[in-house]
Amino acid sequence: MSLIDLHLHLLPGVDDGPPDEAASLTHARRLTAAGVREATVTPHVGHPAFALDVATIPERTATLQATLDRERIALRLHAGGEIHPQAAPRLGAAELDLIAHGPRGARWVLLEVPFAGIDPSFLAGCANVRSHGFGIVVAHPERAAGFLDAGLDALWPELVRGAVLQVSVCSLLGHHGEEARTAGEHLVRTGLAYILASDGHGGRRSHTLGPGADLARRACASAVRARQLTEANPAFLLRTGLPAGAPRGVPSARRPAAAAPS
Repeated sequence: MSLIDLHLHLLPGVDDGPPDEAASLTHARRLTAAGVREATVTPHVGHPAFALDVATIPERTATLQATLDRERIALRLHAGGEIHPQAAPRLGAAELDLIAHGPRGARWVLLEVPFAGIDPSFLAGCANVRSHGFGIVVAHPERAAGFLDAGLDALWPELVRGAVLQVSVCSLLGHHGEEARTAGEHLVRTGLAYILASDGHGGRRSHTLGPGADLARRACASAVRARQLTEANPAFLLRTGLPAGAPRGVPSARRPAAAAPS
C-alpha cells in the first residue's frame, strides 16, 4: 500500500494544523504508519483567520522535508495550499503557480468550497483560476451546505470543463455531520469523486487517509475503485496533472435515488 494524500495540513504554526514542529512530526509518523508515502501540504491560503504569505510555502515545505529526512520519516512532501473561496477570485498566476502541482501545461490547484453552499462568488473564483491556465481540484464539496439539493447542479459546468472532486475521509467518517457523510458517499458511489484525501490537521483531527479505501468500499465502490481513489488517481494528478478547461466526460448521476443506500 502506497497512499498519496493531496489535502493535508502539516506545516507547523501556519494555520489550524500542527502548532509546532514536534506536532508536525507526530502527525507525519502517524501518516507513514497508515501507509501514506507522499503528500501535498495544503495550508489555508487567503483565509481571513490565517495570515500566510503564499511565497513562503515552498521554503516552509522544504524545511519540514529536511526535518523529516533527518528523523528518517519516509514521507515525501509537495508544496501546495488550500485556496479559500474568498481568495480564489483575486489570486494571480504567479501566486497560483507557487502552490500548483503537475507538469507545465497541466498545473492544478486545490480550491476549497464555501461551507455555506456553492454560490456565484465561488464559481467566479473557479473562472479566475481557469483564466490563468490552472486546473481545479475541488476540496471536500460534500461539506458545502445543500450540495446534493442544488450545489452539485451549480458546480456541474465546472466538472464538464475538467474540474475534479476531492472527498474527505473525515466526511465519510461522519465528523462533519450526516449531510456531509451522505453527500460524500454519493460522490464515491456514483464515480463523481476523483480522489479521497484526509484533510487531516493533527491533534484533535488526527485521522489519516489510511481508512480511505475501506470507507470507499463501504460506500459501494469496488476494491479497484477504492485503490484508484487513494493511490492511482492522486499519483496521476501529481505526475500527469490536470489541463485547465479540458472538457471531459463525467458520470451522469447527480442526486441520490430515493432508495439508494447511505
